[in-house]
This record gives sequence, structure tokens and C-alpha cells, in this order.
Amino acid sequence: MKLPTIKERKRFRSPTVTPQALAWDGKQFWMSSRDLGFLYKVRARHRTSPSDRRTGLASGVTSGDTLEIIEETDPPGVVWAAVATNGAMHITIGKGTNDDRYVYRYDRGKGFSKLFACPDLTGSYLSYDGKSLYLSQWYQQRILKLDKAGKMVGSIEVGAEICGHVFADGAVYVLRGTENVPRPQYAGGKPTPARFKSGAKQGEEQWWIARLDPRGKNPEVVDVAKVPFAARSLTFDGENFWSNHRAANETVSFSLPG
Repeated sequence: MKLPTIKERKRFRSPTVTPQALAWDGKQFWMSSRDLGFLYKVRARHRTSPSDRRTGLASGVTSGDTLEIIEETDPPGVVWAAVATNGAMHITIGKGTNDDRYVYRYDRGKGFSKLFACPDLTGSYLSYDGKSLYLSQWYQQRILKLDKAGKMVGSIEVGAEICGHVFADGAVYVLRGTENVPRPQYAGGKPTPARFKSGAKQGEEQWWIARLDPRGKNPEVVDVAKVPFAARSLTFDGENFWSNHRAANETVSFSLPG
């Protein structure tokens, strides 16, 4: 079945390089820089130039759209993912030469506190259902449901590499596909199915946004639309989805077809 492509709403220039983590806290966005190591609170600024109005870009991507840093913090490692959790932020941090992964809590005024190590010291993207934290493992191709101590209490097999997931309208939406590079020796889990690499050259990333119901024992993962850029992180502001196009130093707002 040929899938439609997401409907891109706006594309923002990032206020930092290599934007990695992305989360919406109900009022503002949070973003990290993979290369600089900082965690930022940011807000969107829309600027429409005369040329944008002439070309009709004011209703979509505008040349002046940007994200503005309003707060900057220096975390104890590389922030790979973030999610808002009832007034705080939970973040995945990589530490040391092996980039071992840990989950931290960040509270404004209190700073960062380490909560637990990720299972097998691996994990990246985070989502939250209002009670429980969910952590994805890229090469294991699964999303883990964790308790407050970081113990795995559930697992959802996604069937491909994962570069972001978020709860929206009672469902989990996940970016799945492949980075399409040689698999590292340390990678666990099954090889990425060949169908996700079909038609692409090595290093040419391919991603889809899929939907699943987390309440089922073995949730069916259903692809909804193609994502035509190398996405990193996924969040939802109540109306649109957002993801980073890290390689282009941009952040993209989009909706689903239908």
C-alpha cells in the first residue's frame, strides 16, 4: 500500500546546532543540542516578509520563522530525549566514552537528579501517558514501559528503528524506519527488516509515522504517513506534531493526512 506524506505546516530555523531532543510542556518547547550539550526552553516566533506574502508562504513555511531560546541549562551529559511529566521534565542522558544512558529528572530551581540507568544502559526517546514513562531502544526496536524505579513492566515491539514517540489522543504515535547505515557491533535486537530499506541508498534515511494502541497485549503498529526528512524526536502540542530535522538544523511542525 502506498502511503501519503505528512502535511508539513511550518519549518523553523533552530536556535542551536544539531537539535536533538524536543518536547512540549503545554506552554513552551524544550530542545537540546547534540553537539553543544545544552538543554533549552524555546518559543516559536513567526515573521512574515513581503516576499513570503507575495509567494503565499505565510500559510505554511515562512522564511523568517524561527525558534527563540528563553532559557538555557547545562545538563550532566548529552541529552538525547525529553518529555514533560506533570510539572517536571524527564530526560535521557548519555554519559562517558560508551555513551551509557540514564534517565534524569529536571526541575526548575532544583536542577538535575539522576533517577535510574536505562535497561542494559541503552535507550533514547521518551513519552509519558500521565502516569508511566516509556523509553524506546533504537536497535532493539521496542518501546519499554517503566515504573518509577526504572524497572520494565511492559514492552511494545515496533518492528523497526525508532527515532521518536509521543502520546496523542489516547494513542502512541511513533517514528519508525531506519537510519540505513551499517549496524554497529554492539547493537542488540533483530536486524532492521529489509522492507524499510527498500529503494534507498546506504545512508539515506527512511521514516514513517505509525500509530498503535498501548492498551493491547500485542499492539498492532499501523503506518499512517511517510516522513520525508531525517527526523529526530517527536512531540505533540495538542494540534500538530513536531520533530527535528537535525541534519538541516530545523524543526518541523506537521499534521497527518486524512
